[in-house]
Amino acid sequence: MQKFQIVKKPAYAIESVDNALQLILMLQERDSVRVHEAAERLGVAQSTAHRLLATLVYRGFALQDEGRRYTAGPAFSDDSRHGRLQDVVARALPHLDELTAAVGETSNLVTRFGTSVRFLASAESRQILRVGDRTGSVLPARLSSGGKAMLATLDPATLRQLFTGRGAQMSGEQLGEEALRALEAELAAVRESGVAINRGLTEPGLVAMGAAVPAPGGGSSHRAWLGVSLSVPDSRAGALDEPETREALLACCSSIAASLDAAGLTEPR
Repeated sequence: MQKFQIVKKPAYAIESVDNALQLILMLQERDSVRVHEAAERLGVAQSTAHRLLATLVYRGFALQDEGRRYTAGPAFSDDSRHGRLQDVVARALPHLDELTAAVGETSNLVTRFGTSVRFLASAESRQILRVGDRTGSVLPARLSSGGKAMLATLDPATLRQLFTGRGAQMSGEQLGEEALRALEAELAAVRESGVAINRGLTEPGLVAMGAAVPAPGGGSSHRAWLGVSLSVPDSRAGALDEPETREALLACCSSIAASLDAAGLTEPR
C-alpha cells in the first residue's frame, strides 16, 4: 500500500507569507489575475492584494500589463507559457557580447512590465572602472534609458493610462499632468532619435543610452517588449555621444530582433 502524508496548515503560518504563496499558485493556475480577483480569493482588501502583487512583480514572480492584469513572471521556469525567457536571453547574449566588445562598455537586455523594467542579462565591460552586471535589477521605466525607449513605442492613450490609472496610483508611479506632458515630450524626442538617455536618474555617477528591440512586424503600432542599454561611468559619458556608439546599439537591437523572430520567440505576456 502506498503511504502518503497529509500536509496541514501549520499553526504558526504567517498570514502575509501564506497570502503571497496563494497568489503564486493563482498565477500558475490562470492566464491572468486582476486585483479584485486576488482580493476575493484571499479575503482581503484590494489595496492589500495590490501590495502583495506589486511585491511579486518586484521579485519577478508576476508581470503587469497595460490592462492591469497580472500574469506569471520570469521567475517561473515554465518557458512554454511565459515566452521562454531563458531562450530569449540565450539568443540575445551573443549580440550583447558583440556590442560590449565593440564599444568597451557594459550592455544590458531589459524587459518592461507596466511602469517598471527588469534587467534580464548583462555583458560586462572588461575595463577596470566599469558598470557591473545589472541582472535582476528593477528600475522605473520612465527613468531608465531602456525603459524610456520601450515606452516611446506605446500609443499616447496607452501611455497616459499607464501613468494616470489606478494601478499607477497604487504603485506610486502616478504622474500629474505637467509631469506626464514632460514625459510625452521626452518620448517624442526618443522616437525621433531612436535612443534614450539616462544621466544619473537611477544611480549617481552612471549614464546610460538605450534603444528598443523592434517588435515583430515593426512600425509605430507595434510596442517593444525588450530593450538594450549601454551603461557607462559618467567620466566616460562622452562615448555615448559618438555616432558609432549609437549605430552599434541600434544594430545590436536589430540583430536580437532578427534572431528572436527566426526562433519564434514572442512577447511573454
